[in-house]
Amino acid sequence: MLPLIWCDDLAAPLAWRQGRPISRRQYLADTRALAAVLPAAGPMLNTSTDRYHFAVGLGAGLLCGHANLMPPNHLADTVAQLLALFGNSYGLHDDAARQVALPMVWQPHAPAPPQDDDVVPQIPADALAAQVLTSGSTGAPMPHAKRWGGLVQNTQAGAQRLAQQMGRASLAGVAIVATVPAQHMYGFESTVLVALLAGAAFDVERPFYPADIAQALARVPRPRLLVTTPFHLKLLLDSGVAVPPIDLTLCATAPLSPQLAARAEAELGAPLMEIYGCTEAGQVASRRPTAGIDWLTYAGLRLSGDGEASVISGGHVPVPTRLADVLEVVDAQSFRLLGRSNDLINVAGKRSSLAHLNYHLNSIAGVQDGAFWLPPGADSGADDGAAAVVRLAAFVVAPGLAHANILAALRQRIDPAFLPRPLVSVPALPREPTGKLPVGPFAAWAALRLQPGLGPAGPRR
Repeated sequence: MLPLIWCDDLAAPLAWRQGRPISRRQYLADTRALAAVLPAAGPMLNTSTDRYHFAVGLGAGLLCGHANLMPPNHLADTVAQLLALFGNSYGLHDDAARQVALPMVWQPHAPAPPQDDDVVPQIPADALAAQVLTSGSTGAPMPHAKRWGGLVQNTQAGAQRLAQQMGRASLAGVAIVATVPAQHMYGFESTVLVALLAGAAFDVERPFYPADIAQALARVPRPRLLVTTPFHLKLLLDSGVAVPPIDLTLCATAPLSPQLAARAEAELGAPLMEIYGCTEAGQVASRRPTAGIDWLTYAGLRLSGDGEASVISGGHVPVPTRLADVLEVVDAQSFRLLGRSNDLINVAGKRSSLAHLNYHLNSIAGVQDGAFWLPPGADSGADDGAAAVVRLAAFVVAPGLAHANILAALRQRIDPAFLPRPLVSVPALPREPTGKLPVGPFAAWAALRLQPGLGPAGPRR
């Protein structure tokens, strides 16, 4: 049995709302009150937009033995697939505009009366806490079960690493502002679980625009932790908005260029850490990019194999798990990340990765955002002239920057075989709230913009 929350003082904050603390004692009261009105059977699709409401829903579900469903999105087709997989599914919401095609439970906004006792509920270590769903090769959601004991162990190992970087014994008293949603595994682990299980407290909102991020940081006390993505971080730095002092920046979901990491540390005045993880194994390693390229695994984890056959085991990973990335394994606790297994491309007999190309594209001054795309049927290495060659395309958000300048900069960074033809200017890329570009939707979006006369393709070359 493991506690729902870890703390020495139930009066300590678990969350901040508009600069006002919400205590851990209040959280327990709200969790028990919601658990009393949940359906008899689950699991739960928690669509709550407010991070505190999401955390209350998670806790209430754990008290009732209901797993938290975490699909990649809440689109109608995805929800229908969830219902086919989990027949007793229901939805929890705190916004009448966010209804899905499931039996819905409204989460009360008014706080429940706190109870006098200080008894923290105990959750079985083997309780199914979450089902994280990813799209498999067929497009059907593939569930990955997360047990409470594994989440506790994973969260506490990650919290220990963050506290060490901040020069603290723990994260108790640290205030978190996050640009990522609680429904995504990164936001779930690094905001909600870190608050429940490691003593931190999160701001309930998810600011996106730079001014909103600055205001959210100003509302909470120091020490402050900013949990974000490379995409959101670049927008913040490019905006020129003054940011209150922070004590650590945490980044994940996409490769972070060394230049952006160094710039963030210089302009925000705080160290920056990256998290490496995957759906199957959770968070497994971290690094400070300005200190070196190697990743260090969390306590208790071990690496074996190499390249596309790299395996992580031990600690919170109950079964040795093959990673979906190409690693250079330095030793049992450290590695270098070379790219994703499904990210490698071969053009005219030359190999690279889309992540490597995107890194160089987004390193060009004046490029606000950009991504390469390899259309279906692209050259896989044929060089005899017999096969038609479909070239790499790239999409850029770079107002006022000529394509010729972008291509000239790319020629200094990448092999000419990988220069994009065409290069297309767009007002924005179809990123998810986490900053990710999901493969399927991005491919459909890209194909539409490369068809003559369809979609706002903008200038191309």
